[in-house]
Amino acid sequence: MNTSDNIIAMATPQGVGAIAVIRISGPNAIKIGNSQFKSVSNKDLTQLNSHTIHLGHIIDDQKELDKVLVSIFKAPNSYTGENVIEISCHGSSYIQQQVLQLFLRKGCRMASPGEFTLRAFLNGKMDLSQAEAVADLIASDSESSHEIAMQQMRGGFSNEIKKLREELLNFASLIELELDFSQEDVEFANRDQFKQLLERISEVLKKLIDSFALGNVIKNGIPVAIVGEPNVGKSTLLNALLNEERAIVSNIPGTTRDTVEDQISIKGINFRFIDTAGIRETADVVEKIGIERTFDKVEKARLIIYLFDGSSKDISPFENIKKQFPDKELLPICNKVDLLNDTSVNHIKKTIPDTLFISAKQKKGILELEQKLLSLVDSGRLQSGESIVTNGRHYDSLLKALEEIQKVKEGMEVGLSSDLMAIDIREALYHLGEITGSVTTDELLGNIFSSFCIGK
Repeated sequence: MNTSDNIIAMATPQGVGAIAVIRISGPNAIKIGNSQFKSVSNKDLTQLNSHTIHLGHIIDDQKELDKVLVSIFKAPNSYTGENVIEISCHGSSYIQQQVLQLFLRKGCRMASPGEFTLRAFLNGKMDLSQAEAVADLIASDSESSHEIAMQQMRGGFSNEIKKLREELLNFASLIELELDFSQEDVEFANRDQFKQLLERISEVLKKLIDSFALGNVIKNGIPVAIVGEPNVGKSTLLNALLNEERAIVSNIPGTTRDTVEDQISIKGINFRFIDTAGIRETADVVEKIGIERTFDKVEKARLIIYLFDGSSKDISPFENIKKQFPDKELLPICNKVDLLNDTSVNHIKKTIPDTLFISAKQKKGILELEQKLLSLVDSGRLQSGESIVTNGRHYDSLLKALEEIQKVKEGMEVGLSSDLMAIDIREALYHLGEITGSVTTDELLGNIFSSFCIGK
């Protein structure tokens, strides 16, 4: 990819809107923009100050395409670190395409996915983890995912990694220096201090690795399967949680033939609820397929809500679900509590402990259910502002770095020579550097930025 030419792309989504923004970045961005811009006050964009906005018209030969506002950002004080202009035009699809095609003819090329942010990284405007946080911020659809993305963009996570890497690099340099004086048998790196550093790095890495379980939940949401026999109120519960008539409800067993999915945000955490077909023996071919899909969805869910009717004395279906999915978090919920007497409630409490009692139809116990769902998420770290890992690539690099640190610690305990320890230290530094972009390859950058939207 040529990163020294001039690129152009829509910075706003495709389609019709009040305003569309077209971004150009590159060494000649302002000059190219000026060639097709006619200011209402005859200004020359190349002679104007950075971070200013100017009114005028985009002209194609003698044809006026649109009345626009042009924002100027001069290098290095721009998003990409290059000269940048942003053209705010009217949101007609025709106008957008005409302006894009005009500047493509005048020396720009279409930007690749994430190329603006890639240039920002290459020009030192942000490190790699901050660049990835840009994509997370765009994709954030809850308060918690937005909060973590903002924290990473501010450099909270990467600053922690950079500090650890810098300290480890200092000791690595001293150990490498010892190799030059191997004949004299001297130690430049204080071994006690080095042990303390390795312990501290291990603790930080373990903490970050452990945070990935929460980070992954916040980023992708928690898949929750609602299962149970026919007519126990699964669809009614989904509608009560979503506060809308999302699923069809009837008193006919087997109404839900396929899975119905939707998500809600509870205190900033996304939960993806899956209403499934009622589990029972049936000769209906379509219903059988629905029940098969139920088990497929349960396999992928992190949590199973087992919903049952309190009037039923048979708990074998619940026991079967427990046996079939022993590794899943299982939350038993008794529906239609408004139809039960105290004797029935006490019986259920004895036979199925930890049961939550609700009435989905009357929306009783829904708030308690939401609180129970939130209690399954360790959100304390989020509230305390600690660094939380949400990126699978970062998680993998942290695991590999910790593995190398453990090798160094073991090497010190058995008196391993400095040259062998230096190999493991270099590997640990490499994996930490992968996170912030101190160490990169074209393949790595290609994989990361290909997932970005064009125009960012």
